[in-house]
Amino acid sequence: MRNKLIVQKYGGSSVANVERIQKVAQRVAGYHKKGVKLVVVVSALGDTTDELVELAGKINSDPSEREMDMLLSTGEQISVALLAMALHKLGCKAISFTGAQVGIITDSSHTRARIIKINADKTEEELKKGNIVIVAGFQGISVNQDITTLGRGGSDLTAVALAKELEADSCEIYTDVEGIYTTDPRIEPKAAKIKEITYDEMLEMASLGAQVMQARSIEVAKKFNVPLHVRSSFSQKTGTMIIKEVKMMEDVVVSGITLNKNQSKITLCGVPDKPGVAVKLFQELAVAGVSVDMIVQNVSHTRLTDISFTVSKNDCAKAVKIAGAAAKKIGSENIQIDEDIARVSIVGVGMKSHHGVASKMFGILADNRINIEMISTSDISISCVIKKKFAETAVKKLHEEFGLSKRG
Repeated sequence: MRNKLIVQKYGGSSVANVERIQKVAQRVAGYHKKGVKLVVVVSALGDTTDELVELAGKINSDPSEREMDMLLSTGEQISVALLAMALHKLGCKAISFTGAQVGIITDSSHTRARIIKINADKTEEELKKGNIVIVAGFQGISVNQDITTLGRGGSDLTAVALAKELEADSCEIYTDVEGIYTTDPRIEPKAAKIKEITYDEMLEMASLGAQVMQARSIEVAKKFNVPLHVRSSFSQKTGTMIIKEVKMMEDVVVSGITLNKNQSKITLCGVPDKPGVAVKLFQELAVAGVSVDMIVQNVSHTRLTDISFTVSKNDCAKAVKIAGAAAKKIGSENIQIDEDIARVSIVGVGMKSHHGVASKMFGILADNRINIEMISTSDISISCVIKKKFAETAVKKLHEEFGLSKRG
């Protein structure tokens, strides 16, 4: 019978300084001394990635994405080396690797690369030697031998992909909170910790703004049925299990509320209302790698219409440039940009079998004089774009009216 193999991932807040790195080393060493085989994925220290982005911006306001990957990948390399040193001091055998060294092969989409395959031979060889294998998260190497990064939160994806490839017994995601909450506890102190949540709910919450885990990592976990345990690196308490199915009471309709303030709305005004106009715009956005979230096209009575869509603020400048060029081609009158917006969403698999959830949400917002600018829905979520100044009020009122403080 083989020793248990666990993949652990520690986020930036878990390794923000020397003291926290030492605490992580003590936790990892505790597992190792019990005979557990460990692969530990580590993010960059604290706000290192943000600081590197800011530094790049001072050098060049429009840096090459390839060079950004070269720069940003250094943050995790610092973390893994320091954690290895801390483990050595505790008498543990440990070795650190970059994403390239552990065989994470990606495509060439810089800053948001996708994993093509993982060659786990080197990792398995070091585990057999009794080493704790420490891996730099968030990064890989392309088939052209360029360093690539996996997008914000990419260390989660590194951990999940390695857990799948190594057939690990479990994958533990360590962060600065004790699990998944019904909403952000920094906004609503009455937010409750959820004991179990489905991949579908977690994927929806992550894609709609919950920042505990990267959405792409949940997609991979769901596809390969990798059980995830989200827990705090500052506590020994059990966190939240993300699994295939959760047995829940019939009356549990909404599981959580998410908020995303990192949104911009772009509107093309006076667009000719004829076939093929929208495809010209959104095709060019897709080619440029801009992910569009919500789209609304007004009903036309004048042969002209308005098309509004939302993108992340990070993509706003690129999207505006593309939309401007497209506007000239399709004969749009002008472009409007609104960065003073937020998207608030309710999520829950129970919504599939319950009527009136949308009307209840809209009623709660109306009762609090919060105007809805855009709406989108899925089987398990409803999202509304509202003015940013009302965002936190909306979260608190929705959380209260849907009874989520009792959800945990």
